[in-house]
Amino acid sequence: MATDKPRYTVSVDKELFRKIEDFRFENRYQTRSEATVELIRLGLEASEKEKSRLDNAGDSKNNK
Repeated sequence: MATDKPRYTVSVDKELFRKIEDFRFENRYQTRSEATVELIRLGLEASEKEKSRLDNAGDSKNNK
């Protein structure tokens, strides 16, 4: 199946590979790629929320 989406390869250790596979099967993703994309998306969302939380905490300190 051809796609216009950018592609890249990533290497992981056995433990991380196992965790990705566990996530894949627990959440019923058909492919490892789909599971990996979802894990990246979730991680980026969490990172953005944390950054926003820290920015807001800094703003609160500066307003005192």
